[in-house]
Amino acid sequence: MSSAGEAKLWAVVLAGGIGSRFWPVSTPSRPKQLLPLAGDGSLIGQTVERIAPLVPSKRIRVLTGASLAEPIMGAVLGLGRENLWLEPQAKGTAPVLAWAAHRIARADPSACMVSLHADHVIEPAAAFLGQLEEVAAASVRHGRLFTIGAVPDRPETGFGYIRPGPRLQSDSAHFAVDRFVEKPDRETAAGYVRDGYLWNTGLFVWPVSLLLEELGRHTPEIAAHLGLLDDDRVTEFFERVPSMSVDEGLLERSARVAVAEASFSWDDVGAWDAVARTRARDAAGNVGVGDAHLVESEGCIAWADSGSIILFGAHDLVVVRNGDITFVAPRDRAPDLKSLLAQLPPRLSRPEAP
Repeated sequence: MSSAGEAKLWAVVLAGGIGSRFWPVSTPSRPKQLLPLAGDGSLIGQTVERIAPLVPSKRIRVLTGASLAEPIMGAVLGLGRENLWLEPQAKGTAPVLAWAAHRIARADPSACMVSLHADHVIEPAAAFLGQLEEVAAASVRHGRLFTIGAVPDRPETGFGYIRPGPRLQSDSAHFAVDRFVEKPDRETAAGYVRDGYLWNTGLFVWPVSLLLEELGRHTPEIAAHLGLLDDDRVTEFFERVPSMSVDEGLLERSARVAVAEASFSWDDVGAWDAVARTRARDAAGNVGVGDAHLVESEGCIAWADSGSIILFGAHDLVVVRNGDITFVAPRDRAPDLKSLLAQLPPRLSRPEAP
């Protein structure tokens, strides 16, 4: 393995999926990563712009499906087709990251890969970039697959958690991972916050050679098919591997996983209620986007992608209008949107952008 000074950073941005929890605005042709959910620009545009000062565009790759290639290039200034790696089918983060690591290793065997999601809000960018450099060096030095864990500021039930183990060095904020835990109920989440657990951000940093090595040791479901990639049989690789997250398929199995405590603030824009954390609020805690008017209302989110929304005397509601669909729900039910969509006819549950 190369020294930390020799290892080049590559960045991959996971940008598949349609973001169904942002129905009815997020659609198959205009998914949430293309929406301005955390400001004026698209989420994916903000993600690429954030990493660009650290990783040159020739080493940035966006992993997505063929149907999103043109919309993504249109949303991110300076992004060309050479920056897109199109997965033949969505099989989860373990197969797509294995494929990306294999491609990067062929071009640059000593590379370190940073894996980012296209729907995260991270501030300040300078602290984030500085920590990525630090963690990349640590991943090479310690021979560890690193994830970055955010310090919780609330008992969030929509995120997974990490229990840190022993420090890798007495003076560092780098820890062995004791265990990963899935999304908890509120009481359990409050306990995790008290006990010093970290949010599992899904931000990863690792030498590509180490990732491939650990897949060979712990993830035979994927490793058995990596040889197909030597012959560029990518479609066959994705047909044969199972759907699997990298957390389940590797990180929960490997003993060489570490977590760095984030030096920046992080949020996952996962459902409509997150917009109240990622966009400016008025004095009554409301967020209004588009032609939205909130009068004598408090704690509401009104998103008018088309037409107008007027709320009067409303409290803690999400109201979204797109085309001929208007969606209204209590804010605390926003994370449960998938259960609603499962009960709607397809013509409503998968609308296209007007």
